[in-house]
Amino acid sequence: MKEIKSRILELRRLIIEHNHNYYDLDTNLISDFEYDKLFHELVKLEKEYPQFFDPESPSHRVGGGLSNKFDSDEHIYPMYSLDNTYSYEELDSWFKRIVKVLQISDFEFCCELKYDGASVNLLYKGGTLIRGLTRGDGLQGDDITTNLKTLNSIPLKLSKESFPDEFEIRGEIIIEKDSFKALNKKRELSGESLFMNPRNTASGSIKLLDSKEVARRPLECFLYSIVSDNLNTNKHSELLTLGRELGFNIPEHDKVYNTIDGVKDYIEYWDKERENLPFEIDGIVIKVNNISYQKKLGFTSKFPRWAIAYKFKAENLQTKLSSISFNVGRTGAITPVANLEPVLISGSIVKRASLHSYDQFIKYKLRVNDSIFVEKGGEIIPKITGIDHENRGLEEDEIDFPHICPECDATLEKHKSEANYFCPNSLNCRPQAIGRIQHFVSRKAMDIDGLGDETIRLLYDKGLLNDVSDIYNLDYDKISEFDGFAKKSVENLSMGIENSKTKSFQKVLYGIGIRYVGESASKKITKHIDSIYDLINMDYETLSSIDEIGDKTAYSIVSYFNNDVNNKMLERLKNAGLIFSKDEESKNISNKLKGKKIVISGVFRNYSRGELINIVEINGGEIKSSVSSAISFIIGGDKIGVSKKEKAEKLNIQIITEEDFTNLIS
Repeated sequence: MKEIKSRILELRRLIIEHNHNYYDLDTNLISDFEYDKLFHELVKLEKEYPQFFDPESPSHRVGGGLSNKFDSDEHIYPMYSLDNTYSYEELDSWFKRIVKVLQISDFEFCCELKYDGASVNLLYKGGTLIRGLTRGDGLQGDDITTNLKTLNSIPLKLSKESFPDEFEIRGEIIIEKDSFKALNKKRELSGESLFMNPRNTASGSIKLLDSKEVARRPLECFLYSIVSDNLNTNKHSELLTLGRELGFNIPEHDKVYNTIDGVKDYIEYWDKERENLPFEIDGIVIKVNNISYQKKLGFTSKFPRWAIAYKFKAENLQTKLSSISFNVGRTGAITPVANLEPVLISGSIVKRASLHSYDQFIKYKLRVNDSIFVEKGGEIIPKITGIDHENRGLEEDEIDFPHICPECDATLEKHKSEANYFCPNSLNCRPQAIGRIQHFVSRKAMDIDGLGDETIRLLYDKGLLNDVSDIYNLDYDKISEFDGFAKKSVENLSMGIENSKTKSFQKVLYGIGIRYVGESASKKITKHIDSIYDLINMDYETLSSIDEIGDKTAYSIVSYFNNDVNNKMLERLKNAGLIFSKDEESKNISNKLKGKKIVISGVFRNYSRGELINIVEINGGEIKSSVSSAISFIIGGDKIGVSKKEKAEKLNIQIITEEDFTNLIS
């Protein structure tokens, strides 16, 4: 039973990490297929072992959550994810479940292309675009209305009288293939780094803070679903036709079938024809066409029961292996990366492919000039899937895994429970040291403005920044002598570092980068302890009894605090003024907002959203994302969320300006 709990915790940690990479960082480290395997394994285990239920599990959540860069607002209707499948067998099972509930087998399906982009939800009232949100957590999303208004494919005013008067319409922000190539060509000529792929570029672009820069990106919005309580049709396919008549950009590739065999014909057609489309798709969406039937079928906590996505498997092509590089990560893990003869896969040139771990490297026993099969997992991240054993390199050219670190020449180590070799020289191995600092200053940790990746590399190479404690003892006079560091830049850097001293105990714990202690685990731990010293004195058994702390995490924490170098660094951070206990949190804040539940909405002149959240919390207040009768007041800026304002007025909740707020806490 202990092994089951440990596996559930490990799956939750991995899925949360991959969700963060996908939704917040717009990058993928594993394919969709591999992610779905992890997700379905978690759902299966949680169903079989309900004693390990956790409402915070990623199996109960939609999307990637909210960003602190934007105001957030509520979807009128929840914006669910789609369940998915890669096989006809699972598609048939889905069909049988629907037949069982409806007690009929004669009904229509509407099949559509599954666009590979970033989901958005548009609200129209009286034919005018009122608001545009990201998917967010499914209940509320980031308000990116200003950015969405720069897209010509989104009508600001509908071309004819709309019905109903108020509705939401969902869609995907995408970049077409040719536009993406042209964008990268332009960046190449300008000496800028190239974008990775259309999906990540579209998702990152729509969340830029500068709407003028958004307008310069070749973004399109494809729409696919109208939602309202006042529809004059009972068929989803007719809603798509209505949407086109209203002026929405809805590609005309949808088709209605009345048998599951017809659905399979549609899937097989587009599996072959998708390469001829001007945009990328990663599958087919199948929906029960009758809206009354949809309502009867209903939803799970995460998915509509009346819709499913059939996802195409990634394209698999053959090329030659030129060499293998061995990269060192933040934790010291050595990742083999294959350098390939360039090959065109899914619309882009692939030159490198990850082998992920030592175990996978050993499995293939690769040789220079091996003919290998490469798959662009999830249409994004290339990986090696096999070898053509009839077309191999010479036996004497088999590539050996290194015994010493390629960065610092330390002897590598491998533990039985790990799939990778590790460099043990965590203090002086350059990519490890730089990676730890980058993690420490990241948004979900200490959130230090002015310390970007390139600045960290520069300061490390100049000897000014060896570990995270050096951040609080920087020589600003010396930094001001470097190119690109004007007086204002140095002042902003100093201010960002000083502001980080007010970050909570939980953020400090997450930021110091104990292996396996992610954002979720750090929150669980800080609920059980009062200070870092409680954690230092805990043994393995006590740690592993904490909810969501598995064996690996417990061993990692004990090992971290058994290292004198780590303890000395923590002491330097404490002396610099960082918060290492709940008592220190209370000493460093006022209680002026104690017991107050506060919503922040709008754009502010003197503060970023993150700064306001921090000020509220260090003065004892509690941030809430939605308006209810429990809210004490709203801090409102320019472009305050429409629904938040209306609800506040209805509930007679005070909306104060940022100047009022400053006076309140002064």
